[in-house]
Amino acid sequence: MVKESSIQDRRSAGRELAKLLQRYGGRDDLLVLALPRGGVPVASEVARALEAPLDLLVVRKLGLPKYPELAMGAIAGGGVQVMNEQLVNYAGVSEEEVAAVVERERRELERRERAYRGDRPRPDIKGRCVILVDDGLATGATMSAAIEAVRRQGAKRIVVAVPVAPPEFLADLEPQVDDVVCPLQPQPFMSVGQWYRDFHQVSDAEVRGALERSDHSSRGEP
Repeated sequence: MVKESSIQDRRSAGRELAKLLQRYGGRDDLLVLALPRGGVPVASEVARALEAPLDLLVVRKLGLPKYPELAMGAIAGGGVQVMNEQLVNYAGVSEEEVAAVVERERRELERRERAYRGDRPRPDIKGRCVILVDDGLATGATMSAAIEAVRRQGAKRIVVAVPVAPPEFLADLEPQVDDVVCPLQPQPFMSVGQWYRDFHQVSDAEVRGALERSDHSSRGEP
């Protein structure tokens, strides 16, 4: 487990996370899904350690119009939309404003899907044990959308695995899934990035490269 107040980088976080997920290794129905972009280096290490296929689940946060850093919800592929209605009502966001944010983020979600995946088909999730991996949870909104997306696609077992998150968000997620794994649960919690010594922005090229390496590995190529 991570015992210090900070994590070296996403790859080291993934290796630590993989140690806590060893009970899932060896399953022939296992699939590791990364939430791009930050979750990809973490998930890549998890997939490698568990000898599992790696793929992506693109999710977009829906920020409040006047405070875009605050999530009023999130969307995922397949038309999944999760909203925090209490926050929407409290902030006085109109239906038109919500629709505008959703449309903007939907276009970005589709752009990222094309940029990351190209002609690569989406994975078959039905009947599989899916480990959803991100580099941390800031609000839980994007992960909730990811959970709903894989549930709608028929996942048999859903596991959430993140290196760092506030305990109250993990408690909210626990009833939604079969297992939650998170070694670092600090309080107070301000942001995911504050717990990493290296928290550089992951590029689209890094995401594509991780997918390509996973494809080669699954075919037994070096």
